[in-house]
Amino acid sequence: MCGIFGYINYLVEKDRKYILDTLVAGLHRLEYRGYDSAGVAVDGDKEGEVFAFKEVGKVAKLQQLIEESKPDLDATFVSHAGIAHTRWATHGQPSRVNCHPHRSDPTSRFSVVHNGIITNYKELKALLESKGDVFESETDTECIAKLTKYIYDQNPNIDFTTLAKTVISELEGAFGLLLKSVHYPHEVIAARKGSPLVVGVKTQRKMKVDFVDVEFSDSGPLPAEQASHNVALKNLKSGPQNSLAPPDKSLLHRSQSRAFLSDDGMPVPAEFFLSSDPSAIIEHTKKVLYLEDDDIAHIHEGQLNIHRAGKREGGSAVRAIQTLELELQEIMKGKFDHFMQKEIFEQPESVVNTMRGRLDVANKRVTLGGLRQYISTIRRCRRIIFIACGTSYHSCMAVRGCFEELTEIPIAVELASDFLDRQAPVFRDDTCVFVSQSGETADSLMALRYCLERGALTVGIVNVVGSSISLLTHCGVHINAGPEIGVASTKAYTSQYVALIMFALSLSEDRASKKQRREDIMEALGKVSDQFRQILKQDQAIKELCAKFFHNQKSLLLLGRGNQFATALEGALKIKEISYLHCEAVMSGELKHGVLALVDENLPIIMILTRDGIFRKSLNAYQQVVARGGRPIVICNEDDEEFRNETCEKIEMPETIDCLQGLLNVIPLQLMAYWMAIAENLNVDFPRNLAKSVTVE
Repeated sequence: MCGIFGYINYLVEKDRKYILDTLVAGLHRLEYRGYDSAGVAVDGDKEGEVFAFKEVGKVAKLQQLIEESKPDLDATFVSHAGIAHTRWATHGQPSRVNCHPHRSDPTSRFSVVHNGIITNYKELKALLESKGDVFESETDTECIAKLTKYIYDQNPNIDFTTLAKTVISELEGAFGLLLKSVHYPHEVIAARKGSPLVVGVKTQRKMKVDFVDVEFSDSGPLPAEQASHNVALKNLKSGPQNSLAPPDKSLLHRSQSRAFLSDDGMPVPAEFFLSSDPSAIIEHTKKVLYLEDDDIAHIHEGQLNIHRAGKREGGSAVRAIQTLELELQEIMKGKFDHFMQKEIFEQPESVVNTMRGRLDVANKRVTLGGLRQYISTIRRCRRIIFIACGTSYHSCMAVRGCFEELTEIPIAVELASDFLDRQAPVFRDDTCVFVSQSGETADSLMALRYCLERGALTVGIVNVVGSSISLLTHCGVHINAGPEIGVASTKAYTSQYVALIMFALSLSEDRASKKQRREDIMEALGKVSDQFRQILKQDQAIKELCAKFFHNQKSLLLLGRGNQFATALEGALKIKEISYLHCEAVMSGELKHGVLALVDENLPIIMILTRDGIFRKSLNAYQQVVARGGRPIVICNEDDEEFRNETCEKIEMPETIDCLQGLLNVIPLQLMAYWMAIAENLNVDFPRNLAKSVTVE
């Protein structure tokens, strides 16, 4: 939710057109996060002047507003700081006045863009109003700008970093923010607390070191010459603050270049790109630095300084500048019409990337380097609690039976919001597994902190490197699915599923009684990619089926049992998210406890009836539906004799081992959701009211 982008050039001459184009292009890259308005702030034509452009709607409308405003696009700046934002409305409806950037006063002495929620904004607003401030908007963010001006007015000689620390110490809640000011030209403050921020660095000369020292207020900054690269690497990749980098082929490698300061002491021309997501930076530079919670970054005079209020136990004294191995084409649609369609068709490759270097089918071995130090501790735990939201919750539900069977450890699967609401008991001998595509999901993050306070061992299963969950958990697995831009998660679900199955296999490798079962699962995992390709060949047939049965429908039932109930839940969520068609997932065993009353010849029904140990029970539900005039569409195995003579519509799936069948069965449901939405001319990648990364409660 919301997106931040900033661009700072120092001793690199750029005209206003380039600066505005860079900021707007950054916002375009962040559109997938969900938003309802957008804005930018850049330096004006006169000293101390700020131009702000804000518009409700898509980034394209903001671009149009800038063109209509006709600023002098040829004006050049040797040094400049610009900030931009896409807003998801939380405080106040979408409007130009509520749109970011927010200003401290009519002359924009301080401008701020902000993700997250300031929970004590009412108290701050009351204080500032009592001092004579008049608020223009309904937002919590405006308090930050006005509070900054108020503190500056009391201390006009204060430096920018001290001012930012003072302001941030007064803020409660979660936030990522950028702050610029006419009093500190060409400088930007970036602060993170619970909302991701990444800094891209582009210099014209080699950097002297590939890390930035963290400066603590209770001690002087650590001199660069005293820092060790080995220590920086060790702190980054090992120990409790594990970054969840994959053990086999890390997406991140240490940069080999060395300095912000030049050997001759002269300033180094530099450009800095700040963003909520590295996908907005990759077209400019691959050198990135991830800010951690409570970091305050000060960019000025070609330098990047990171400050913290105090040293925390186990915290690193450096932030490594890493080289991001993400290619621009990975975040482009290519030959596909939508990101969601592209990501559905990427799944044969994305699941292989999840398994690469970890699953050795020939030798029947699973190696998860991110868990190696903790695997024996997890085996001894009293129970494993999976905590997640949305699609990630469904992936946990899908593998619960496999975990129980292979590990014989009690398993609980919790929705993060409900887990927090109940203040569920957690003990030191519990293992809590947090599953999230973005690694920034607000409810999951709060649940993680709750579990850490109670001494539980925490494991992160995430897709985004450097995300909050990956940094806060003791250990974990990076799913390697690649960037997922479409709001409706597809390839992240299947990669999470595979990563969790490998987790279960790794936990159970000391159990001789499970040896054959484990080997059968590993054998089946090796065939999944080819089976995905086989299923995706039915794309056009599924499109035709959707046009025939779901056009102008208002409701849909999806029935599954056992492992396939999680598949039904995930399929129903996709259909609701993308096509806006009400779809309810029902466990087949519960059909006669009320839901059967809905069944008639007009209600569309999809039944998942692939072969497993409870196939006969699932078949009972099918017969009950047919007996009452229902006309279900059946997802079954290829050439299943049970349906050979049936007149129902069938979608045939390759057969695999029971605990992986749901992995295959979800693909046609993803395709159905996609084609239903296309038939209604809906925005598949950016469904209404939804955001990719839910960073507020």
